[in-house]
Amino acid sequence: MEPDARAASVDLPTTQTVAAVAALGDESRRRMYEFIRGAADPVTRDQAAAAVGISRKLAAFHLDKLVEVGLLDVEVAGPGAVRRVGRRPKVYRSGKTAVRVSIPSRCPDLLVGILVEALDIDDTADDDTDPRRERVAAVARRRGRELGTSERDRTRPGRLGVERALTAVGAVLTALGFEPRRERPTELSLRNCPFHPHAAAAPQLVCGLNHALISGLLDGLQADTVAATLEPRAGECCIRLSG
Repeated sequence: MEPDARAASVDLPTTQTVAAVAALGDESRRRMYEFIRGAADPVTRDQAAAAVGISRKLAAFHLDKLVEVGLLDVEVAGPGAVRRVGRRPKVYRSGKTAVRVSIPSRCPDLLVGILVEALDIDDTADDDTDPRRERVAAVARRRGRELGTSERDRTRPGRLGVERALTAVGAVLTALGFEPRRERPTELSLRNCPFHPHAAAAPQLVCGLNHALISGLLDGLQADTVAATLEPRAGECCIRLSG
């Protein structure tokens, strides 16, 4: 049976959380993890070793540790992969484990899940005139505009062309957990939805919230050379930014 999409998301058990955080205490291991999270495709041991500047043997040790605590997933590379000694190499990608440490423990995902369910919006309907949905979008856009205005006041960037606008918005979205990736000089994709798994339970509501938040952020930054569009892709945020 598939798990209920509305089920609350909670923090990892304390021992697993501590193990994951401890695994990232080593600088080389942390840099390797960040490199793999930012990679568009699965990474081999050789690529991970080269990215951090260590030997392949040491890289294998660190990769195994990251797999052990759930921060990375490992699989065998496809048939076209370059082989070292006959067998296809292992490749690594970011795992599904999300680590959040709070002392004392907090449950923001539980709160968000309750609020999403309490809104009781028919997420399968195409009608965007539901006043509750409009209210969510309006609040999200206002919050985004406030974030953008604050960032603009802090950095005073002047007139923003496409590439500088994407750099500015990318910095804010990084802090918010969207994990932006610059695929082209004039295009930014977002590898993570901070509101997952609630996006799976109510995709139209959550994606609409994301779109409103980021559109408001662009307004506050006065980044009128860039637009945020809804382009859902599996495993990533539904928003793409381009100029």
